[in-house]
Amino acid sequence: MTVPRIGIAGIAIESSTFSPHRSTLADFRVTRGADLLARNPFLAAGAPLTQAAEWVPVLHAVSLPGGAVTEESYRALADELCQRLCAAGPLDGLLLDLHGAMSVVGRTDVDAGLVERIRGIVGPSALLSASMDLHGNVSRRLAAALDRLRSGGRPVKAWVPVPVLLPGEKTSTRFEPARGLHQLVVRAEAAEGVLDAALWVGYAWADEPRCQAAVVVTGDRVEPVRAWAGRLAAAYWAARRDFGFVAPTGTLAECLEAALTSPARPFFISDSGDNPTAGGAGDTSWSLAELLTRPEVTGGGLTVIYAAMVDPAAVAVAVAAGVGATVRVFLGGKIDPGPAGPVELAAEVIAVDDGDPVAGTAVLLGVGGLRVIVTARRKPYHLESDFTALGLRPLAADLVIVKIGYLEPELYRMAADWRLALTPGGVDQDLLRLGHRGIVRPMYPFDPDMPDPDLAPELL
Repeated sequence: MTVPRIGIAGIAIESSTFSPHRSTLADFRVTRGADLLARNPFLAAGAPLTQAAEWVPVLHAVSLPGGAVTEESYRALADELCQRLCAAGPLDGLLLDLHGAMSVVGRTDVDAGLVERIRGIVGPSALLSASMDLHGNVSRRLAAALDRLRSGGRPVKAWVPVPVLLPGEKTSTRFEPARGLHQLVVRAEAAEGVLDAALWVGYAWADEPRCQAAVVVTGDRVEPVRAWAGRLAAAYWAARRDFGFVAPTGTLAECLEAALTSPARPFFISDSGDNPTAGGAGDTSWSLAELLTRPEVTGGGLTVIYAAMVDPAAVAVAVAAGVGATVRVFLGGKIDPGPAGPVELAAEVIAVDDGDPVAGTAVLLGVGGLRVIVTARRKPYHLESDFTALGLRPLAADLVIVKIGYLEPELYRMAADWRLALTPGGVDQDLLRLGHRGIVRPMYPFDPDMPDPDLAPELL
C-alpha cells in the first residue's frame, strides 16, 4: 500500500515588537534530518502514525520568545527551509510546526508570508496544515494559505476574526471563562461534519493588523462548520468583559506589601513586564532598582530570590572575581534601558554555574538577604532545578520574584501564595500604556464601548 509523503517544517518564535531586543540566528535551535523526526512524540518508535505516512524532515527552528527577528536572520532560516523543501521532492502534505506570533523587523504578517512561499514550492495539490500556539495570530492570509476550499476532498474551512486582544495572563484555561470556552471547542470538534475546531486569543505584545483573536473550524460539511465557527466567535466576544488576571494584581509596591505581611511561604511575585517567555528583553532593571531601596529585602532578615537578569558583562566580572569576592557592577538596563538604566550593585559572588545549557553561565550575587541570579544569556526560571543549580532552595525562601507572567506549573505548585506585579517592560500587562498603533480598531479593550462586530464566518 502506498502511503502519503508528509513533510515537517517550521520556524517558531513569539516576538514582542515593544521590546528593543532583537532575535538573531544565535537565539534559534535549528533541527534537521533524523533529529527533527525524533523531536516529535507522535513519531516515537511504535506510534501508529509512524506507519501511516512517509515522514520527510525538512527544517525546524525554534527560539525562546524575544524581540522581533532581524531580517538577515529570518531570511537565512526561511531560505534554508525552502531550499530543503525543494530538495525533498513531491509531497502530499506538509505539517508546519509554527508559533503564529513571529515578527520580523520591516515585515508584517510574516507567518502568512512564509506559508505562501511554501505553497508556491509544494504546489496547489499538497495539503498544508499547521499547529500553532494559543497566542498565535491567525490572519485571513494565513488561514487561506494553509488550506483552500477546492473540489477533490479538501475540507471546508470557516474563519472568523474576533476584535479582542488580551494577554495570556487573562486567558488562562485554568479559570473561567477560558476554561468553558475551550470546553466548547471540544464540543465543536465532536459535532458531526466537523473535523477540527480552534480558538486563538492572539498575541497582545505585537503591533500588527493581524493581532486579535480568531476562530477556525474545518470539516466536510458546510453548515455545521459555519455554524460552529459563528458560535465559538460569538461566545468569545460575549465573554470579553469576564476575563480577569490569573492572580491578584497590583503595583510592585503593593505586591511586596502583601508578601511581607503574609505568613504564606514561599510567597511568589511575578515581575510580569519583563517576562522573557512572552518576549521581554530579560534585562529590564526597574524592579531590581525598587527592591534595592527596601531595607526589608536587603537587610538580611528575609531570604529573597530574584530571577533573573541577563547581563553577560556583569557575569564576566563575577566569574573573574570568583566565589566569595565582592564585586561592583552596573546591572541590566542595557538591552532595554527604557524603564530604568543600569543599576549599580555592590554584591558578594555567592555561586557560579558555568554549565547551564540555556543561560550559558549563571552567577548568584548576594546583598544582605537578597539573592540575584544573573545570566550570560536570556533564560526563564520555571523549575525548582533552575534554582538549585546555584545552591538556592526556593521552597525555603520567604519571597521569590520571577520574571514571568502566569506561574508555570511547577512554580504554581511551589507557591504558597502569589501576586502578579504590573511592572513596566516590553510585555507590560497594561496594554493601553504600551501605545499600539498598528492593530485594527476598534478593538477591545482599547475601545471598551465599541459596537458589536460582524462575526459572520467566512468560508475560505
